[in-house]
Amino acid sequence: MVDRAIYSKPWFVYIAECRDSTLYVGVAIDPDKRIEVHNKTKSCRYTRFRKPLQLCYREMCDSYNSARKRESQIKRFGRAKKLALILSYSCPN
Repeated sequence: MVDRAIYSKPWFVYIAECRDSTLYVGVAIDPDKRIEVHNKTKSCRYTRFRKPLQLCYREMCDSYNSARKRESQIKRFGRAKKLALILSYSCPN
């Protein structure tokens, strides 16, 4: 059974750049681990053939619900606005 308390902990919205230069937006408790999962498995349909992914942006949110709302907002951004968001953030290496 899933521990419901996990949904009230901090979550992150992240943007990853795929091998084909497309940008993937998602949510995770640990974006670094999530990128590893994207790169090692075929569970995500969009990224399945676009590996490797590189984490370019992360934004902490108060809860799962707020992260999903922010994810939805960022997904509606055009590519230029997403890139501006990435540029405003110094990428972790």
